Amino acid sequence: MTRIFWATLFAILMIGTAQAQQQGPTAWVQIEAQPSLAQARNSIRGYATRLEDVNGFSLGGGWYAIALGPYSPDDAARVLQVYRAEGVIPRDSYIADNNDYRQQFWPIGANFLTSPALVPTPPAPDTPPENAAIPDLPDPDPIDETPAEARASERTLTRKDRAELQEALKWAGFYDGGIDAAFGRGTRGAMARWQAAQGYQGTGILTTRQRAELLQDYNAVLADLGLDIVRDTEAGIEIKLPTDIVGFKKYEPPFAHYTPVGDVDARVLLISQRGDNNTLAGLYDIMQTLEIVPETGPRSLSDTAFTLIGESALVISHTQAWLQDGEIKGFTLIWPAGDEERRTRLLGEMQESFTRLDGALDPTAGNAGTQSIDLVSGLEIRKPRLSRSGFYVDGNGMVVTTADVVRDCRRITIDQDHEAEIAAQQDGLGIAVLRPLEALAPLAVATLQNAVPRLQSEIAVAGYSYGGILGAPTVTFGQLADLKGLDGESGINRLALNALDGDIGGPVVDAAGSVLGMLLPDGGNGRTLPEGVSFALDAGALRKVLEEAGIDPATPTASAPLQPEALTDHAKGMTVLVSCWD
Repeated sequence: MTRIFWATLFAILMIGTAQAQQQGPTAWVQIEAQPSLAQARNSIRGYATRLEDVNGFSLGGGWYAIALGPYSPDDAARVLQVYRAEGVIPRDSYIADNNDYRQQFWPIGANFLTSPALVPTPPAPDTPPENAAIPDLPDPDPIDETPAEARASERTLTRKDRAELQEALKWAGFYDGGIDAAFGRGTRGAMARWQAAQGYQGTGILTTRQRAELLQDYNAVLADLGLDIVRDTEAGIEIKLPTDIVGFKKYEPPFAHYTPVGDVDARVLLISQRGDNNTLAGLYDIMQTLEIVPETGPRSLSDTAFTLIGESALVISHTQAWLQDGEIKGFTLIWPAGDEERRTRLLGEMQESFTRLDGALDPTAGNAGTQSIDLVSGLEIRKPRLSRSGFYVDGNGMVVTTADVVRDCRRITIDQDHEAEIAAQQDGLGIAVLRPLEALAPLAVATLQNAVPRLQSEIAVAGYSYGGILGAPTVTFGQLADLKGLDGESGINRLALNALDGDIGGPVVDAAGSVLGMLLPDGGNGRTLPEGVSFALDAGALRKVLEEAGIDPATPTASAPLQPEALTDHAKGMTVLVSCWD
């Protein structure tokens, strides 16, 4: 019964195909999608042993489809119904059309997406129905080459052709030798291993068709990028770029910006400026502050070049720049993480094609854009999630600050350049003690006042009022209003002082420069407080936390008031910017 059913189906499909070759759109039965070309090729070989008309196409985004066809729409519906019912194809198979697919990678050399005629449907059984229309079948594929013929065709390859085959074998994971264009024992062994993996006889001599298959696999990963030479005469750079992925947007010296034009969130910067090795080192430092360069990853700097790689869960950024004849030129490739096969191949093409042209980018080019202190040449500077103030409490660079600034941070820095870790923390008091990961030499260290301060005495708070924008702490003057909190809490001082959020965690000092406490966040507990009301954790509570952390805080040796300028310098010298980074 099954044989009769299939015979009827195939006969109908042949009639439909013959008609569809002259009229009607093309349809496909998509049966599978794989996230890499290697997986797709392995899977497609299995289907090809069981089914006719198996094809492979790129879908874009690193995915590859396996589809049956092409058929007329009616025939595709019949194939889908019958193959599903028989369990020959997955239940989630569906009908697709040409617009769903990009470049064809299987069969080798086929291109049914642009062919006006449909390929034949599965062959009819031995006894087709009488008078059934039988379409013309294409000529069978020619017999592949013998080893002697393969070796003869191999002798026509140029050195570049031979090197490219070695690169393709290395990319496929079968060759680990040097790219020397010499087919020695290592290369022959790699060819034999590749042949065996593809189901061919492992002769170690690739036939013309096998070479084409290997190179098609090697280059298919770049097929959707629109890789083409871009000659940017303003920047003085010629380079291969993925023109289907990025396009020119603007000049913001020293960068030419190429931004996304498709569905891949990728960017390219061409680097071009005049300068010397100091300029090169400055560019290297500045680029590490940019949002496009994640903080982790290998990097190196010499007098004439630098490489800067940043890696995160979302993107990988690769920058290279070279100093030559008074001009710094290079490029940055920013590519989504997880697409390593395409990224590394594209990076290699960009590196190999990079060519210096005459001239460098005019420093005044493209200055019509919006300017911002948060931008460098049109690129966002990496910013911390939260910044507050803190101050040194010993000569080794230990810092005390408010607990909220260090909560749930991936990274903590002191003055942005020095990483630190939490040495002790008292959430109940809202205080944290930080230990720098490298030895620091403070300009000044806090001395904790051990005497009871006088009410209404003059005090000052040092802090980064504006989160580090000004580059140095500011000092705000006020008075000590009370020795307890609003609800009578001990260990809390109330201040008559106009502080900002950035000042929180900074030292509260008396007229002699001794520390009376640490400025706290608003202690109103949901109440709206009058302007000029602030709170500080007093010196006694600070001392207890520091001693529990193994720090012996210094005490004042003199109580004579300082001149305002000297007091300001002393307070600023002990104050640091504490930043929390995601």
